[in-house]
Amino acid sequence: MSDLPPTLLVIAKSPSPGRVKTRLTPPLTPEQAADIAEAALADTLDAVRLAPARRRVLVLDGRPRAWFPPDVEVVPQCGGGLDERLAAAFAACTGPTLLIGMDTPQVTADLLTVDWTLADAWFGAASDGGFWALGLRDPDPALLLGVPMSVPHTGRVQYERLLAAGLTVRNLPVLNDIDTADDLADVARSAPHTRTARLAFAYDALAARTTRADIPARAGGPA
Repeated sequence: MSDLPPTLLVIAKSPSPGRVKTRLTPPLTPEQAADIAEAALADTLDAVRLAPARRRVLVLDGRPRAWFPPDVEVVPQCGGGLDERLAAAFAACTGPTLLIGMDTPQVTADLLTVDWTLADAWFGAASDGGFWALGLRDPDPALLLGVPMSVPHTGRVQYERLLAAGLTVRNLPVLNDIDTADDLADVARSAPHTRTARLAFAYDALAARTTRADIPARAGGPA
């Protein structure tokens, strides 16, 4: 791996009812959906804190919470569309930088530990057609500006943008974002040790999709 540890960026919304995970309602209430978002963000930050990094930065839309880890920098998101906000996050960094969202609590430190000598960019596609991770050895915000976000072809357009720039791209595993109750069930089954899985079962969001045996009793609520 490169001798230079990367900057790890997490782009997220502060988990407030009615502002996050709105596609989980129903079956969840807005308050329960916000709790799922908080758990997912806490799980994500756990993985980030375990991965080697020069900086760990939470790029936040909203107010910080008291439980946010003190060893993670919190900076506000800029205005504009999501492509502009992602571009601005990269623009504030130097050297290898890997950005992820808050919707994949099944992420691990191993997945975030990439070999920067192998590629100019690392790309993690999401199963819904978007992407859950984007790593750039030399952050260039222009690589994100104008990419249509939150549409089924977001990931393909972003990937093609990297190739068109002449970058060598390596792929991370495809992960499932949590958007719907079905997504939540899939992620909880794949990562039963997480806060998110424990909370999902507690809220019965997995009813008729999973069984009690799928999610063990351990795991705590958001720190």
